[in-house]
Amino acid sequence: MRTESFDFLERYINNASPTGFEKEGQQLWLEYIKPYVDDYFVDTYGTVVGVINPEAKYKVVIEAHADEISYFVNYITKEGYIYLRRNGGSDPLVAPSKRVNIHTAKGIVKAVFGWPAIHVRKVEQDKAPTIETVFLDCGAASREEAEEMGIHVGSVVTFEDDFMVMNSKYYVGRALDNRVGGFMVAEVARLLKENSKTLPFGLYIVNAVQEEIGLRGAEMIAHRIQPDVAIITDVTHDTQAPMYEKKTSGDIHCGKGPVITYGPAVQNNLRDLIIGTAQETEIPFQRAAATRATGTDTDAFAYSSAGVASALISLPLKYMHTTVETVHADDVDNVIKLIYESLLRIEDGHDFRYFK
Repeated sequence: MRTESFDFLERYINNASPTGFEKEGQQLWLEYIKPYVDDYFVDTYGTVVGVINPEAKYKVVIEAHADEISYFVNYITKEGYIYLRRNGGSDPLVAPSKRVNIHTAKGIVKAVFGWPAIHVRKVEQDKAPTIETVFLDCGAASREEAEEMGIHVGSVVTFEDDFMVMNSKYYVGRALDNRVGGFMVAEVARLLKENSKTLPFGLYIVNAVQEEIGLRGAEMIAHRIQPDVAIITDVTHDTQAPMYEKKTSGDIHCGKGPVITYGPAVQNNLRDLIIGTAQETEIPFQRAAATRATGTDTDAFAYSSAGVASALISLPLKYMHTTVETVHADDVDNVIKLIYESLLRIEDGHDFRYFK
């Protein structure tokens, strides 16, 4: 990976973009992608779209989501301790002893998830942490002191863990789900520009908000763009670590390539084009099966308007919804390459219908 791309990835992952409050991360992403697009727009809730060939009638989307799981301040005790509500799929089990940032109008307030020591906990306390039992300590001695620091009900809380590289080949950090996807679609736009590729259609590079609470940003932007084709990228579970059941979760490996999904929301002919592209260009790939839904923004695009030919290219990831989400550098490069090469094989007015 080129140095400039790596530096952007690191800055982008370290920036906080909690669901519903993605503004700063979206601004970073937009500044990076501007040199590679002809136009851009931002919708009412913060989804950012870079456009190549905006006058074209046939429209193709490549999309990722920008938001990360987080917490809301829900209650401040008279002693100054803070209880929370989840914003997205935050897991209280990983919270105790973690450091956090509380986002306020006065700036970032540092805090920690406190937890009693093992040798003083009562039997009834010695259970897995839940949203009812985890709490924050921001150093305040009272509710009034916490409020003077700028903390109030509704303040957003994110973990402060930073990006790192492990064993020269793994990227580790919070919010790789799915800002690494935003990075990958931005890199596709860069490659198209730097390789002077002329597309016969309009390309919409979408970084959507609010996926973690129900695909809401994708739902809104799909209705606005009304694309003909959508290629979505998100993360999926590596199932090689202990405690995964391959019989139900599949056999997915970090380092063995992008994951191409089969399922009702995935348009078969578009999926087959992507598989054919991988085979032709010798990009390693894996397969996964979805049931009623993929659980990603693919579903929002596929079932929007009169139906959009949609496909899902996933990045294998370890330890989803923790502060140590982990992906393989080779997989990141290969997802970028697969989306890029697939776009070059889509024609103007490409008809993906089953039959005519």
